[in-house]
Amino acid sequence: MSLSKARKDYLEGLCQRLRQDLIKLLYSIQTGHPGGSLSSTEIMTTLYFEKLRVDPKNPKDPNRDRFILGKGHAAPMLYQILSERGFFPQDDLATLRQLDSHLQGHPCAKKTCGVELSTGPLGLGLPAGLGMAMAARLDNKDFRTYVLMGDGELQEGIVWEAAMSAAKFGADNLLVIVDNNGVQLDGTVAEIMPMGDIAAKWQAFGWNVISIDGHCVEAVSDAIDLAATVKGKPTVIVAKTVKGKGVSFMEGNSAWHGKPISKDEYVNAMKELGVNV
Repeated sequence: MSLSKARKDYLEGLCQRLRQDLIKLLYSIQTGHPGGSLSSTEIMTTLYFEKLRVDPKNPKDPNRDRFILGKGHAAPMLYQILSERGFFPQDDLATLRQLDSHLQGHPCAKKTCGVELSTGPLGLGLPAGLGMAMAARLDNKDFRTYVLMGDGELQEGIVWEAAMSAAKFGADNLLVIVDNNGVQLDGTVAEIMPMGDIAAKWQAFGWNVISIDGHCVEAVSDAIDLAATVKGKPTVIVAKTVKGKGVSFMEGNSAWHGKPISKDEYVNAMKELGVNV
């Protein structure tokens, strides 16, 4: 069911505030990964505030949906969303990437409430997610498993082994979303290891493919709903995004995969995001 205007406006407003809060946070601690966090904002926000069946008061509910952040470097945005949903106090965000904090540079399932899988090494999210999806089938559970991956992450061979397996076993309770921003750590995906037609690749591996604008909350919501109606095969949503979305000098710039934000850059970024500092 399509989003109502009220829900669409709410999610868009929330995404804007989360972007503002992200820049404030990463500037204050002088570390972190802004680029991939900003490109995946609408995807994760729509999931956590509209679609995922999760309960902060019962985070280990066996019937909960599972979300895996394959591109673990986008942890700052995941942490902001988890705290906004009530999984841990928002004051904890100030400890990001500090010694003894439960909020490290990549998500840790053992220390951080709401994190399903420790991620960082790219490629492990999909095979683990497939395992969760198959476990749901064996246990007669109706939860769904969602894996958010980067397009650079698709260069890992283990991704395609898992993709073949998911198609073979008809894992229709598994949904992959590719944050297709075209940029990775050291340059563009096309420069480093061209992936060609990503949608065609997934289709060739036996997946149902949906292509969308990953910065449109309505498109993300509709695609997730559509995926849930597909039976007998897994679905991948190829979401076209912009790395560093919302801050012009970060957009499409691989340098902003992860680097400290200077005072002038902070002021300019916040102004572009609608806040004078």
